[in-house]
Amino acid sequence: MALVELLGAEVVDNKGGKVGVETFAKKDTVVGLYFSAHWCPPCRGFTPMLAQYYKTVKGLGKNLEIVFLSSDRDETAFNEYFGEMPWHALAFDERERKDDLSKKFSIRGIPTLIMLNGEDAAVITGEGRAKVMEDTDGSKFPAHLK
Repeated sequence: MALVELLGAEVVDNKGGKVGVETFAKKDTVVGLYFSAHWCPPCRGFTPMLAQYYKTVKGLGKNLEIVFLSSDRDETAFNEYFGEMPWHALAFDERERKDDLSKKFSIRGIPTLIMLNGEDAAVITGEGRAKVMEDTDGSKFPAHLK
């Protein structure tokens, strides 16, 4: 299944703009699906760590993109929380798609980070959170994900 089929043609950036999924649906790109919410204390603790990891990995010239899939209860909370993130998100009004993805990847709790191959959306690991915590400086990315 292609990444565009999972996420749709576009996601949003934290400035309200739209980003074509095809721009990062590539062979050499790892795409993280980040299931999280503003109201979740463990999420609030992990998000800054993930943001630093994302910036570090990107700064090393490695291909990582993350898409936030919100479990927030309202759009105001979504916007506030997403404003702290340096990556993309599934638009808040895409609730049905988000729910379908939660079912597809058997999300049982948050925060959860699923790492996918950008070319074919194959799962690299369902343990993205643990993998990030094992490699905080990004030096082992992407080999350590397998």
